[in-house]
Formats: sequence, structure tokens, C-alpha cells
Amino acid sequence: MENIDNYILDFLRYTAGVSENIMDWVYPLTAAFAVALFSLLCTALFRFAVMPVVQRITEKTKATWDDYLFNPRVMRAFRRIIPPVIWYATLPYVFAEQPGLLSFALKVCNIYLVIVSLLFVSEFLHSLYEISAEHQKLRNRPLKGIYQMFNLLAFVVGCILVVSIVIDKSAAAVLAGLGASAAVLMLIFKDSILGLVAGVQLSANDMLRPGDWITMQKYGANGFVREVTLTTVKVQNFDKTITTIPPYLLVSDSFQNWRGMREAGGRRLKMSINIDANTVHFCTAGELAGYVSKGYVPADRYADAGFPVANTQVFRDFMFSYMQGHPDVNNDLMVMVRMLQPTPEGLPVELYCFSTFPDWQPFERFQSSVLDYAVVMAKEFGLRVFQRPAGSDFRHTN
Repeated sequence: MENIDNYILDFLRYTAGVSENIMDWVYPLTAAFAVALFSLLCTALFRFAVMPVVQRITEKTKATWDDYLFNPRVMRAFRRIIPPVIWYATLPYVFAEQPGLLSFALKVCNIYLVIVSLLFVSEFLHSLYEISAEHQKLRNRPLKGIYQMFNLLAFVVGCILVVSIVIDKSAAAVLAGLGASAAVLMLIFKDSILGLVAGVQLSANDMLRPGDWITMQKYGANGFVREVTLTTVKVQNFDKTITTIPPYLLVSDSFQNWRGMREAGGRRLKMSINIDANTVHFCTAGELAGYVSKGYVPADRYADAGFPVANTQVFRDFMFSYMQGHPDVNNDLMVMVRMLQPTPEGLPVELYCFSTFPDWQPFERFQSSVLDYAVVMAKEFGLRVFQRPAGSDFRHTN
């Protein structure tokens, strides 16, 4: 470094003809210009020589993590660190005779180095999040909030370092001074802290994943989870509106997650039709023979019953066989037709099964077809579906 100083002095004295009277301020300016030019050359060398080589190497590898870790955003953020590092190493030689100016220049350099380092850490964490989002076991985990918390911690550390540089105190002393303001800081970052704790609980207990269908009626949420961040969970409802919920509310309050339904491979059908009690009766031998001839029940189904058979029982057995043979019913899960407690609106016959698909639209078509079939076929067994009398019913009676 001394040889460089001597070269600059000789250049100013003998080549540029600078007199000794103004050498005290011309030399620092010239040296500072030379340092700035050198840092720009190093940055340009990194941009046009190193970055293309790294990009070509990452493109040839089979792994995908290096494509994210050495993407252009991360490399640009790292490139910004080069100038302040060079300045920090060379400024003591440039302003050796001006201690006050040297102290100010080093403070500015250190602050700039902290800022560009924070930008690099932010881009690096973002790349790690993209890598985890592509990982098969991690893509469905709510990790975005955790990475945001690391970003927040890096920002807090950066602010402490900047303050310590400005006031010329150690970072430990600044941190100790902040201890008295802990209550205020806790109040400011309350949502972030609660969100971090809730995010860890949601991830550790596998309570929520992006893409899950959740229902939280208290906050008007009924749709798919689109994003889980440090402070909000975004749910896109079926009407295309967006509901935002703080993560800690998902831990403190109850919500319904329909992921288990999708993983089970079926969606539950549970509905009932009310039968008019006046149409319930024991079947005669002729009626049972008619049901057998139409193929509604097997010939030997009630041969050895030993007791009268009601038409509601025959209807239940028929609907049970119908649902078991339906191509859209998942027979690996429960299939059931049962009678519920009588009500003033009639005798409820409940149909209970699971479809082979969890999607909403095809399930609604399947559910409607089963209900239509049950209502129509009830008449075949002498049963009438109950409904409250309307004006047209009274006119028909008259």
C-alpha cells in the first residue's frame, strides 16, 4: 500500500505538477478517486466475469437448489457488498493525515456496508424460501412466516449496528440500553411475535398448509388458504373474496380444516328425506312379490323374516343396495341408510355415504342425483315425502 501511496504522490508532484501547498487536500481527493475507480472495476469484473461463469455452472448441474441460491437477485445483492469492503480496507491509507475525516468516512462506509448486507441477507432468505417451497416435504408447510421472522431479526440487528456506529458505542451497550424499552418494543412487535409463535405451532402440529380448505365462520372464512405469513393468513373464499386472519387466532380459536376429507379420497354425503307417517304400513305378500319382480330386493330377502316388514324397511334396504352399487360411492368408507327420530315434519330417512371425489362441483351433482332418486323411488314403495301444505294444496282439497 505504501508503494501505491508513493506512486500517487510522484504522479501528483512530477507529472501533474501539483505544488506542495495544495498537496494536503489534492492527494486525499486523488486517492479517494482512485479507490472509487478501483472498487467500480472490481464490481464490473464480478458482474461481467464471475456472475456469467457461476450462472453457466448452475445451469449445467442437475440440482435445482443452486439455481435459486445463485440466482441474479442474490448475486446482485452480493455485488453491492464489494465497494464498501474495498473502501473500508483502503480509507485508512487515504485519509491517514485527516483523522476527523477518516472517522466520518469509516462511519458512512460501515453504515452502507450494514445496509447492503441486510439486502443480501433478505435475498438469501428469499432464495432459501423458494428452495423449501420446491421441496416435496416442505412445500406445504407454512414457512413463509418463519423466514419473515428471520428477516425481521436481521433488520433489528442491522438497526442496532447502525445506531452503535452513529453514536460510536458498542452494539452490546446499545442492546443493554434497549432493555429499558423492552415493554415498548414488545407492544410494537406484538403481532409479529404472536405470529411467529403461532406459525411454529401451526407448522409443528401440521394444523394448516397452503392449499387447505378451511372454514372459520366467526371471521367469514370459507375457502382455500393461499398464503401464510408472519402476521396474516390469506384465505380465498369461494366467492373469490379474500379474508385475512391473524395466525394466532387460528391457534386460540377453533377452525375446520377439510384436508382430511381430501386425503381420505372422498367427501361425505349426509342428507335425509322426511316420510309422511300416514304412508307407512306393513307390506302384504303381494307387495313384497311385486318388489321382487321389479328387482328392487332379492327374492330371499324377507323369506325367513318371521315378522311383518314395513315398506320403510324395504325402501331403506333398496337405497342401501343402490348406494353400494353406485360407481361414485366409495365403498371403502361407511355406507348407511337409517331411520332417525320422528319429528313433526315426518319420519327422517337419512342417507349416509362418501363419494369417490372430494371436489365440490361434481360432489353436488352426485348428491343431487342421489336425492332425486330417493324422492322419486319413495313413491314406488307407497311412501310420500312430507312437505308443509301450500295454497295450491288447499285449493285442490276444495
